[in-house]
Amino acid sequence: MIDPKIEIAFVAALEAFSKYNSFDATQLTDEFADVFASDEDFLSKVDELDAVFDENPEVEGLREIFFDLLMINFFSADVKKLEEDYLDTPEWESIEEETLDRGTELLNLLLYLNECEDEEIEPELEDYLKEFLLVDEDEFQDEYRIYEPVIANQILIESPVSEISKVAATLPEDSELAELFYPMMCFFQNIDPSDEEKKEIADNAINKEFDMAVLEILVSFQ
Repeated sequence: MIDPKIEIAFVAALEAFSKYNSFDATQLTDEFADVFASDEDFLSKVDELDAVFDENPEVEGLREIFFDLLMINFFSADVKKLEEDYLDTPEWESIEEETLDRGTELLNLLLYLNECEDEEIEPELEDYLKEFLLVDEDEFQDEYRIYEPVIANQILIESPVSEISKVAATLPEDSELAELFYPMMCFFQNIDPSDEEKKEIADNAINKEFDMAVLEILVSFQ
């Protein structure tokens, strides 16, 4: 099964990626749709997803954010076919262990956007950090460590995107938010950008094809 929101998101990502890359990633739309819609178990779907990327190295940059989308699709669509408490079973625990090094923080952000939709509230950075990730709570210091660059630079929400880009360029490569910082901050600054505003975001992007793919996923997801 495929969640319609996930289909819209990955199609938007492929279109954005293609716009800023010489490779037309949209020709892979059907292949990715087949993976997301597959009735296989989750790990088999991960293998199918990886196979598409292995055969198309031009889109390698999207591999881990598509893993995030696959996981969200599992939570929203696939899990409906399984027993009610499947996510509490040893089987799912084992899958989580096996995929611990996969994906990005985009997964948390998409879960947050789903929650915003459920609660009919508008996504806001402070709400995401404090109410969803609970970065102020002692037992969530891992989240605090990961999101420290965002926490320290929340003021950028009021700044031009060129300033967000400058700060993004200074993040250490091993930061778990190094790649996502720019599109994430641009999204929270403006959750529904016009075409002109998207052009400005693209003009200041560090990695246009990736940044705009992430932005389009976020914009299309709410």
